Amino acid sequence: MDYRARLIGCAGDASDPTVLAFAGVLSAAFERQGIAALPIYGLDARRTRRLFQRWFPGADLALQLTWSEASPMAPADSRHEETADLVALFMEHADPLAGSAGDATCVSYTLAQASLGEQHLWQDLHLPSRKELSLLISRWYPRLAARNTQDMKWKKFFYKQLCEREEIFVCRSPTCGECSDYQVCFGPE
Repeated sequence: MDYRARLIGCAGDASDPTVLAFAGVLSAAFERQGIAALPIYGLDARRTRRLFQRWFPGADLALQLTWSEASPMAPADSRHEETADLVALFMEHADPLAGSAGDATCVSYTLAQASLGEQHLWQDLHLPSRKELSLLISRWYPRLAARNTQDMKWKKFFYKQLCEREEIFVCRSPTCGECSDYQVCFGPE
């Protein structure tokens, strides 16, 4: 089943970067784990149901999801502290004009989950390009986006922010695996 196509088919605005990011993370989770587990770590069945109702009306029926039987998703590599730190960073900078607190929470957990991925953040969100990621971040977290004055890659920027909050100057890098752009991201700014 093409989960992403079904989600996008139910979306109100299939060009909205928020919709595209949700669809990317949700469909990737369904492909990895099937539909028996909640797709975004940190979101319970109630919040997941609201996410679907708000952004993908009718998709839960189209995908035959059974929320009452769904089990929580485990964080990637048991990195739940890292996820919590990222969500806290995002929520601290969430713009109430962008959407409801519930929507901001869903976006924050989605971004945090994708930040644990092996590729560029826009790729882990399954967005068409970095441009859509920048639009997403500027919409939901404009104060945080404004702090990225050097146009640093977003994943690296988020981790740098976490380290600065903790006054750690030797900072853990995001998970970048064997990326061909490693020198571009971690070269001189």
